[in-house]
Amino acid sequence: MIIVIGSKRITHYGLCNVRTMKTHYFYCTVFLLIANLAARSQTSSQPEFFEWTQLAELPPLADQRDALGVAGPFVGVYNNALVVAGGANFPQPVWEQDQVWHDTIWVLANNRENQTAWHDGGRLPHPIAYGASVSTPQGIVCMGGNNSTGTFRDTFIMKWNTENMVVEMDSLPPLPSPCAYGSAAVIGNVIYLAGGSSAHDLKTAMRNFWRLDLSQKDAQDFQWMELNPWPGPERAFNLTVSQHNGMSDCIYVISGRRSDGQDGIVPLTDVYEFTPPADVRAAGVFDQVESSVFWRKRQEVPRCVMAGTAAGVGQSHIFVFGGADGSLFSRADELKEKHPGFPREMLAYHTITDTWIFTGTVPANQATTQIARWGDSLIIAGGEIKPRVRTPVIWRLNLRQNKELFGFMNIAVIALYFIAIILLGIYFTGRNRSTDDFFRGGQRTPWLAAGLSIFATMLSSLTFIAIPAKTYATDWVLILINAAIVINAPFIVYFILPFFRRIDATSAYEYLEKRFNVFVRLFASLSYVLFQIGRMAIVMFLPALAMAAITPFSVESCILIMGIAGIVYCTMGGLEAVVWTDALQSVVLLGGALFSFLIIVFSMDNGLAGFLTTAFACGKFHTINWDWSAGSYAATAFWVVFLGGIGQQLVPYTSDQGIVQRYMSVATDKQAARTIWTNVVVSIPATLLFFSMGTALFVFYRAFPERLDPTFQTDAIFPLFIARELPDGIAGMVVAGIFAAAQSTISTSMNSAAAVIVTDFFRRFQWLGSEPGYLRLARGMTMGLGLLGTYLALLFASADVKSMWDSFMTIIGLFGGAMCGLFLLGIFTRRANSVGAVVGAIAGAVVLALVQRYTHVSYLLYASVGISVTVFVGYMVSLIVPRKEGNLKDLTIYTIDKS
Repeated sequence: MIIVIGSKRITHYGLCNVRTMKTHYFYCTVFLLIANLAARSQTSSQPEFFEWTQLAELPPLADQRDALGVAGPFVGVYNNALVVAGGANFPQPVWEQDQVWHDTIWVLANNRENQTAWHDGGRLPHPIAYGASVSTPQGIVCMGGNNSTGTFRDTFIMKWNTENMVVEMDSLPPLPSPCAYGSAAVIGNVIYLAGGSSAHDLKTAMRNFWRLDLSQKDAQDFQWMELNPWPGPERAFNLTVSQHNGMSDCIYVISGRRSDGQDGIVPLTDVYEFTPPADVRAAGVFDQVESSVFWRKRQEVPRCVMAGTAAGVGQSHIFVFGGADGSLFSRADELKEKHPGFPREMLAYHTITDTWIFTGTVPANQATTQIARWGDSLIIAGGEIKPRVRTPVIWRLNLRQNKELFGFMNIAVIALYFIAIILLGIYFTGRNRSTDDFFRGGQRTPWLAAGLSIFATMLSSLTFIAIPAKTYATDWVLILINAAIVINAPFIVYFILPFFRRIDATSAYEYLEKRFNVFVRLFASLSYVLFQIGRMAIVMFLPALAMAAITPFSVESCILIMGIAGIVYCTMGGLEAVVWTDALQSVVLLGGALFSFLIIVFSMDNGLAGFLTTAFACGKFHTINWDWSAGSYAATAFWVVFLGGIGQQLVPYTSDQGIVQRYMSVATDKQAARTIWTNVVVSIPATLLFFSMGTALFVFYRAFPERLDPTFQTDAIFPLFIARELPDGIAGMVVAGIFAAAQSTISTSMNSAAAVIVTDFFRRFQWLGSEPGYLRLARGMTMGLGLLGTYLALLFASADVKSMWDSFMTIIGLFGGAMCGLFLLGIFTRRANSVGAVVGAIAGAVVLALVQRYTHVSYLLYASVGISVTVFVGYMVSLIVPRKEGNLKDLTIYTIDKS
């Protein structure tokens, strides 16, 4: 349609001028890109998601010479051992024998010769089958079950003792009522049991949803809690699975069957999602909340999968590996050995897009058993393959990596990008004759370039990937965080910017010494440098994980590419090279995102109208949560996002050396103000673009759920789209955009941290005697900091130091709000003194640490908490401690020279 419109335009005017030719060419290009995407979506073959490996079969049970296997066993993994306990089967010939229940515990584990083999782990208290079991760090929890004498409500925990080679058992609180044929799942330490029947007869199927918090084991009221069940009919033989839905961990109750009131069954295909509120889940006060509000009905299963096996895979998939569809249930006695077995179709449900797909076939449909996770593998042990027929087969399932080729054209585009930024660094090398040139660009930077540099610096590669991913998984609620820059900009221009310009700062923290004392300055400077070193490592490491998944480069190679390129052009070109490469990177990353968005939208049925229809129908444009309840501080209520956004945007624009450098890189105060307004003007459409990109990804994968890959995390949904859906060359451009976003942050960290070290330490104490010496030091520091950040990123990729580093970064990060609070305390009060400033900063960090550790306050409010506590405590202490007289000229809003 677009091409036809273009053709009409040429025909109407009777000429083919340059402008119409360009328009026509653009339309043709867009059409070809969309056609390429559509072709990929329609002709792509279904990948094999799992590798199936058969383990040693379950040994014969007592009084049975052959290994017949069992249905309904307790299955779990503990202490690196697979435990299969109890179960029931029919001795051969199966159609002439009654069902037999068993109490044998079999354990597949390493023996003393370090060989994997089956061990006799002991006996259950009595023969039992058809209960529910889950694996937990404390052991394998077994719930309910039945045998020929009745149905049980017992709950106990099994643990494999490697020294005694025996399974040990301890009792847990009994179920609220007898239950068999139910199913359980676990989130953290909390077990949820759904469905089942209170007797052998399906007519006793229940609408039960029970909860046991193992973390409360030592509490006096440690017992099962009855919760409001799903808003649907009773059932047994259902599937219960835990998985993340893009916002939180949820419980899914899937399929099952119920009685038709006579002797038949009603196969069920409905699906329900239960979301435990985070604060309730942690605090154990569920009885104070009406739990029914946390249920919602989801897309039905394409066919009944009663008594099947299912597990959460990746971050947002649920795979169903087996189950009966009920189509031949009433003919089982008629067919007997001629029964074809249960359907061997494997299904997958995606919790974010709420879609089901068929994903191929399974080697055998082993129903009426349970699935367990053993390391990175899933285990399906035994079960029923047709009525009365059990199997001793044990399957190990491993998720298969399906990596597609990354074309030569893509690599060429990325290479051209890196060549361009290195050439920029070489170009600016000769313009740096002093540290003022190296750290402030000689104040000759155009305000437009400086404004684009601020935008690129604030938009790291993590944001470039994370904003679309977050919007894809949720909605637009968090857009208010970015919108806060519009509110903050006038405040920054009129109340913050003048103070840095008045003192002609190279380092932002020079102001803190003039306003308070040298200790406050050095404390802030050191905190900033340590944080930037860590930030460089994280900004290189995390995007490298995503890039390694879609390019031929390893994680280490991606880190080295980003690190070395950044070191080269930063060390050679100084701030001017950083600013101009940031401006280039802004164009690259925005262009890549825009291309991706347009390709998705116009590949949808009905184009933009179809995109908007789906997005609105699924609530993806929801923007404001009008929640003013007492617990809204832990969620994304409007006031939380609004105040959180104000605080998060204040921190960098008032106390971040990387941003302050841009203020100081232009010639005049008016141009400095324009840099901020430029950033605002660019940020508004960029924010809309990235949030729209996330929504477009949701619409695309809702239309083509088979294109999703469970090996990709939700945060990598944009890189997945880039690698699998974009044409060669365009994909390379967007990947270059991700590299560009990383480079802008890395280069800023190198240059700004070097500026702080040279200015606040070496130049402050006059440790060097000449300007050429300081310039050489500036280059050396830039290179050294870049190498250190790159080394730490490589260390992340090769060693398990993440938890230790996370703790370090958390401690350093506590002072972000405090630093902003120090500047606000100095600028907006006359009374504040150095003692109050130090105490206030420490109080801000300590209170924030306590808030993070002991409350459920949303992370969005952390910056605002740190700022508020620092200002309040700092001012209160300053009222108590006398302030030494000093010159406050141009240091507060009350004493600034406005002439």
